[in-house]
Amino acid sequence: MRSSLCWLLTLLLLLASAAQGQPTRRPRPRPRPRPRPRLRPTPSFPQPDEPAEPTDLPPPLPPGPPSVFPDCPRECYCPPDFPSALYCDSRNLRKVPVIPPRIHYLYLQNNFITELPVESFRNATGLRWVNLDNNRIRKVDQRVLEKLPSLAFLYMEKNQLEEVPAALPRNLEQLRLSQNQISRIPPGVFSKLENLLLLDLQHNKLSDGVFKPDTFQGLKNLMQLNLAHNTLRKMPPKVPSAIHQLYLDSNRIEAIPSGYFKGFPNLAFIRLNYNLLSDRGLPKNSFNISNLLVLHLSHNRISSVPAISNRLEHLYLNNNSIETHMTFKEYLTSLGSVLVCKMAQNVYEDLLV
Repeated sequence: MRSSLCWLLTLLLLLASAAQGQPTRRPRPRPRPRPRPRLRPTPSFPQPDEPAEPTDLPPPLPPGPPSVFPDCPRECYCPPDFPSALYCDSRNLRKVPVIPPRIHYLYLQNNFITELPVESFRNATGLRWVNLDNNRIRKVDQRVLEKLPSLAFLYMEKNQLEEVPAALPRNLEQLRLSQNQISRIPPGVFSKLENLLLLDLQHNKLSDGVFKPDTFQGLKNLMQLNLAHNTLRKMPPKVPSAIHQLYLDSNRIEAIPSGYFKGFPNLAFIRLNYNLLSDRGLPKNSFNISNLLVLHLSHNRISSVPAISNRLEHLYLNNNSIETHMTFKEYLTSLGSVLVCKMAQNVYEDLLV
């Protein structure tokens, strides 16, 4: 019994020593997954509207040196030898500076101005000349014009006006509103402009329905009316009788009413190029008026030379459909005292020599 116990004890000791000689394998720790970064919630801000232009406007020019006039706006120029003038043109301005009361001539053309604040003109009651050409003005506050009783020349070409400004000063002599988006003329807007000599409304969106019998009422001394490059199909009604020059180029006028020009004793210059006039739309003696000196009828559909006054000096009939079977001498005799006659691009090859 003792021998078997001793043998068993010896066996256990041998197994224990063998186990101590071998390295014990420990299980490899599994790599812990890296924690993912937590995404912070992005705050939602209102997104600004896309600009109307692909690029930003150029920055305003830096202020100039101090002027000899303490009230001169730093973004403008006040010439020392012309104290009544203020030059703020071509300076990338967005708004009109405050105009000093001594200013009579204001130049604001070629900027990015969109409105005319009342505060800027509050003390500029002596203004006589204002040039706002080539800006972005859509509408004029009538309170601004009401404060300019001495204004005689208003230039607002190449803007974004949709109607003729109201409350125009009584002393206005020239009103230039070409190359806008004007499609409306408020009733009575010209009724008090007895001193207006020039009205330029070319390159707008004026149609026949805009012109009423009283649209030009009050323009007693108007000398030049420019309605070229609009969408007229008819001659405008009740044009002021004092007119000297009438521009109606590039419309779609098809006919002239009989005796239309008889009521204009001073009319010396007519332009009707690029219309749809034909012989059918020209009553006899339409242009046979005593004071007419220059007549433009190019690029129409006229097939015969209209009757003209013997005082006419310049006649333009090129690019029509005129035919003639007269001899050269008869042709010259028919032109009377015409000094310049252009008839290129017509059908008159059979003119006899």
